[in-house]
Amino acid sequence: MTVAANLFRLEDSYARAVPGLSVPFKAAPAPAPELLALNQELAAELGVDPADLREPSGLALLVGQVPEEVTTVAQAYAGHQFGLYSPRLGDGRAVLLGEVIDTAGRRRDVHLKGSGRTRFARGGDGKAVVGPMLREYLIGEAMHGLGIPTTRALAVVATGERVYREDGRQPGAVLARVAASHLRVGTFQYAAQYAAQSGDPDLLRSLADYAIARHYPEAAGAPNRYLDLYRRVVAAQASLVTRWMLVGFVHGVMNTDNTTISGETIDYGPCAFMDAFDPATVFSSIDHQGRYAYGNQPGVLQWNLARLAEALLPLIDEDSEAAVEAATEVLNGFAGAYERQLGEGMAAKLGLVAPDRELMKEIMELLQRQQVDFTQFFRALSGGTARTLFTEPEPFDAWAARREARLPADRAAMAAAMDRINPLYIPRNHRVEEALAKATAGDLEPFHRLVEVVSRPFDERPGLADYTGPDPAGGAPYVTYCGT
Repeated sequence: MTVAANLFRLEDSYARAVPGLSVPFKAAPAPAPELLALNQELAAELGVDPADLREPSGLALLVGQVPEEVTTVAQAYAGHQFGLYSPRLGDGRAVLLGEVIDTAGRRRDVHLKGSGRTRFARGGDGKAVVGPMLREYLIGEAMHGLGIPTTRALAVVATGERVYREDGRQPGAVLARVAASHLRVGTFQYAAQYAAQSGDPDLLRSLADYAIARHYPEAAGAPNRYLDLYRRVVAAQASLVTRWMLVGFVHGVMNTDNTTISGETIDYGPCAFMDAFDPATVFSSIDHQGRYAYGNQPGVLQWNLARLAEALLPLIDEDSEAAVEAATEVLNGFAGAYERQLGEGMAAKLGLVAPDRELMKEIMELLQRQQVDFTQFFRALSGGTARTLFTEPEPFDAWAARREARLPADRAAMAAAMDRINPLYIPRNHRVEEALAKATAGDLEPFHRLVEVVSRPFDERPGLADYTGPDPAGGAPYVTYCGT
């Protein structure tokens, strides 16, 4: 089914393919919608003139006001949250408007957050506020600029409401998000749970077939299509977490319902980028045990993928022992794939001809011991100024001398290659908080400026030196909150 909803031709292939995994839901009205941020590049990718989205009909669509004949849905899923299983999660305050075929022929979800309380809500009013919605927009664009697979915000629209929160009444907002899909490990957990309770695997099989058709069509011709689907998801997620680690990104809430089948980063709640290198870095106010600390992310992701394997076992093989053996073999390949890609990525960041585990291990230990800024170090290394970042430079000098023997002959080409993968600009925590606070108060200029800066993270530009380092004032440890 295809329906023209004002500007988009919305399709509902997911709702039709697996009707047991979503329920009809209409977004709550927005009394006075006002556009705060519009991703013009993304709008063009979707085949829409950005100017049309600024019109009243465009704003109406961006807050979920669609024609009666369009059935928008809230999606069902389960998930492990901080290791504890919740059998019924789902879109508690979100709605899937539908799917759009973009200008490159890709099927992409258009999804709203903060659009009202659904039957999956676990408390709260189903609304969102300006700050967290703009955070998701900002971090998503930073990740896109870094070349990391990610969902992206199409727009943030203020609703004209005041939403009650612990710190008082805040301006309400809706985020329009675009994703390759919203299929998650938790979606498969929900379907597998239904299969186990009912004895009917048809829903789980339909979900897996849909995921193959949408994301991994090559798996359709494999001898064991469902095992091949699993293999491809494991590979995509190994690549994704490697990229996170290479730029110092801390997701903060790596629950199974936040682990996508597509391999995109999703849900920018308590996330942040690390300043001084420390594997134990945690930002989230609710991660009291450090489960999702920077250094734990690869292991957590492998754990999440084990939960996906459990959900897929009935499809992989009717013989449960054979299914476990096959899935385990695939899962055991995750660590090797991650270590190989991390080694190759770190070698490139350091300008090395080939990975050198000892050299890499030594510099990371030195960065941690002397609390050197992660992003600044790699960028300074290509420019020959990294020594200045160390309070005690002699150990670095010794390391640099050993590195020298492992560098390519063409140092200019090496430095240029390093600058293409080592960002100069990331969403520095103090800059993010400053921009969001001012935006909430009505001044959007710092936010738009910051988006512009981090969208081109590798290109040095005049007048942006203040965006290249951590908060010079220092202060208390940075804490983030799960507001999205």
